[in-house]
Amino acid sequence: MDIKKNKRLYPNHQNPSILSIESSNFLMIQGQGDPNDVHSGYKDDVSKLFQVAYALRMSYKNNYVINDFEPFTVAPLEGYWFQEGIKGFDPLRKDLFVYKLMIPLPDFIEEKDYEWAIQFLKDKKGTDLNEVKFIQFEEGLVVQMLHIGPYDKEFQTIDQMNIYIKQEGYDLDFNEDRMHHEIYISDPRKVSGDKLNTIIRHPIKKRGIL
Repeated sequence: MDIKKNKRLYPNHQNPSILSIESSNFLMIQGQGDPNDVHSGYKDDVSKLFQVAYALRMSYKNNYVINDFEPFTVAPLEGYWFQEGIKGFDPLRKDLFVYKLMIPLPDFIEEKDYEWAIQFLKDKKGTDLNEVKFIQFEEGLVVQMLHIGPYDKEFQTIDQMNIYIKQEGYDLDFNEDRMHHEIYISDPRKVSGDKLNTIIRHPIKKRGIL
C-alpha cells in the first residue's frame, strides 16, 4: 500500500480526523510484554511477520503465481495494544502490554497465497511461522492523528485527539476488540526519537450510542 498516495489512511499532517476503516486482509501475530525488553519476544514477532510479507511480495521470483498479482510495497507495521487490568490505554505501563502486530495486504492476496508463503519459508529456511495468521479485520469508526516524536510522549497527541472527539460529539469506544492502534511510518532503528512518525488511532462512537 502506497502511503504517499493514501493520505486518508496515512495522513502527513498533525491534525486529528475521524474516519471509518473498512474490512481488509492482514498478516497478524500476537504477543505480550514491553517491546523495549529484550526478553519480550517483540522483535522476533516483528521479524516473523515481515518474513511472510516479503515472501508474498517476492512470490513471482519463486515460481508461485498469485492471481491478478501486481508489484507492491510492503505496508508499514501496525500494532494494536491493550493492557490487562486497565480501562482505556496507559502509554507508560509498558509492562502490561499485550499486542497484535499486523501488516495490511493488497486485496489480490488470498489465504491460499499466505499458506503457500508459510510452507515456502518452512521448506527454504526450516522456519515454522504458523504463529503468523491471515485474517480479515474491519476497524470501523476511529479518530486518528499523526504523532511526531518519542513513543513515550504519545499522551500529548492522545490528549489532542480526546479534546477533538468531544468537540465533535464522539466518545472513546475501547473494548476487547477495539484497541489503541499505532502505525509505524518511521523505522526506530534508522530515525532519532524526536523525528519518529507514528499514526495513532483510537476507536470511537457517536455520543449517546451504547
